[in-house]
Amino acid sequence: MGTLDGYSVLVTGGGSGIGEACAAALLADGAAVTICGRSADRLDAAAARLGRAVARVAADVTVEAAMEAAVAQAAEHGGGRLDAVVGNAGGSLHMGPLVMADLDAVRATVELNVLGAFVTLKCAAPLLAESGRGSYVGVSSHAGRDTFRFLGAYGAGKAGMDHLLRVFADELGPSGVRVNTVLPGVIATELMVAITDGGPVLDSYLAEIPLGRVGEPEDVAALVRFLVGPESGWITGQAISVDGGQSLRKGADYGAFAQGVYGADPRWRLVAGS
Repeated sequence: MGTLDGYSVLVTGGGSGIGEACAAALLADGAAVTICGRSADRLDAAAARLGRAVARVAADVTVEAAMEAAVAQAAEHGGGRLDAVVGNAGGSLHMGPLVMADLDAVRATVELNVLGAFVTLKCAAPLLAESGRGSYVGVSSHAGRDTFRFLGAYGAGKAGMDHLLRVFADELGPSGVRVNTVLPGVIATELMVAITDGGPVLDSYLAEIPLGRVGEPEDVAALVRFLVGPESGWITGQAISVDGGQSLRKGADYGAFAQGVYGADPRWRLVAGS
């Protein structure tokens, strides 16, 4: 693949895991990279691990004024331009049966994933268009495509994000801005240790993954790097799985976790079938 010398890229959720791996891949190919997240301490730690001249800016992706400032800072670090954004900020505030879900937790999960992508790309779009090679890559999830029992709020947030970004791709195409999403499966990050260390939920994953292993952050970063760069110049509006083939089969079952939290609640019978 060609170099990214001269590219300027903002990576949200860049303080660890997939976001940090994306930043490392982009830096290795010559891009000027700014990592963004809510915790300045996590960003500082990530910058130290990356060991390169990475810029960092603390911001909440759901706050428009904060993201306007973050986009401006990324452009300044890139010599006045912004060529790409990796929208990796996301997550979930609820894991469990939807019939037992706290409304505020579901609302916050949808806002983080859907509105976070909306605000970030809304703020970045003018500079991406100006660059002449703008690319936005949203980091979604296999859970946004197939059902994962007890990850319904997260899945809905990611599915909403995928659709929103497809519309952005259609609307921004005339300006030369490409918009795509990647859909990781189970990835060995610090947030997934409770799963990847073993147990019934990991077994549920591995039974549905044709390639038979957990993914690494670098597996996702390689695809993101491709979608940022010129090699993917005629690809837009796509949601591409990077999950070892799990989307050929079905989602995992988080029942073992959910039962430990909710099993004593009488409403558990609604999802347990007894």
